[in-house]
Amino acid sequence: MLKADFCTCADTACPYHAINQNGECTACIAKNLKNYEIPACFWKKIGKDANYESDYNFHEFSKEVIKCKNE
Repeated sequence: MLKADFCTCADTACPYHAINQNGECTACIAKNLKNYEIPACFWKKIGKDANYESDYNFHEFSKEVIKCKNE
């Protein structure tokens, strides 16, 4: 079992995925913070899948959160 068993990211080929980091999310979180991005698990929590190329940024995530709140 992963230490980060809540991880819902399907991109297991990503070197930062918990499955490739001894079950830890630290590398994923650090990469996302460095790039001003939100991890996939947060996107999935609001019912969205982000585009791995460009849509993980803070701004796009905040727009989606506002949309969800208003629905």
